[in-house]
Amino acid sequence: MTQPHLFDRSLIATRRRRALERQVAGADFLIARVVDDLAERLSVVTRHFDVAVALGGATSHVADMLVASGKVGRVIRADGLAALGRGRSGGADLVCHEDALPFAAGSLNLIVSALTLQTIDDLPGVLVQARRALSSDGLLMAALLGGDTLCELRDSLASAEIELTGGLSPRVAPFVDVRDMGGLLQRAGLALPVTDSDRLTVRYSDMFALLRDLRAMGGGNPLAERSRRPATRRFFLRAAEIYAERHSDPDGRIRATFHIVSALGWAPSDTQQKPARPGSATVRLADALNAIEHRVGSGKDD
Repeated sequence: MTQPHLFDRSLIATRRRRALERQVAGADFLIARVVDDLAERLSVVTRHFDVAVALGGATSHVADMLVASGKVGRVIRADGLAALGRGRSGGADLVCHEDALPFAAGSLNLIVSALTLQTIDDLPGVLVQARRALSSDGLLMAALLGGDTLCELRDSLASAEIELTGGLSPRVAPFVDVRDMGGLLQRAGLALPVTDSDRLTVRYSDMFALLRDLRAMGGGNPLAERSRRPATRRFFLRAAEIYAERHSDPDGRIRATFHIVSALGWAPSDTQQKPARPGSATVRLADALNAIEHRVGSGKDD
């Protein structure tokens, strides 16, 4: 069965390349925030990783973080764009798509991805590939855009389009849910999965300032089934009005939500903690809590 193409990979690559070439000052605020969070999570891991991969993203943020952590021997940058976004770690070492990992089984100790996996057609398949590439007790760390990302923009664009045309076309990509992400890690065979989420609210003068930031990040509508008809000036003006009416603060500035889902999972190892067997407990919960038990379902009043 052929995997359906939800995202236009060629368009995504073109936008990312353009954003990297232009290097708009301050446009990296979101990736910088996410990588800082990944660095904090990695700092509490008490082990050294011989070989790590900074997967996707094209910029050097993740690779630079791994180098600076002092926890990694060799850092490999793997991305579909070659030799762009150079930082302390240099350009991309390996040109590859994030959905077709070319690594041998058990060849990596750490894989880190920041804000790239949300535009993968087959996210479960990529997680399985990552699990295969990790050595025993290897670690996968990822951060993806979550389900509430740009909810205000989605609402405003949809409302304007319905009002003006009577129809609705896909304009903003679907994003993963934090609970679904935990299940995907388990399905991929990763042990001790941990997922959580955070919301970053950024304020702008108007919707057009937000759209400029998204373009500077290499964002925009990445859907393969997006409408090819150019949107009219009237449409964007009406969407901006709706945005200001529904999603602004008392000072007139609008809010934009970025929902970040963080995921962590380990390749199985005999040295990892294992869950206790059902029925193996030696202490009753009521005794541990010093609680009074009440019999339920006896048919008598207590």
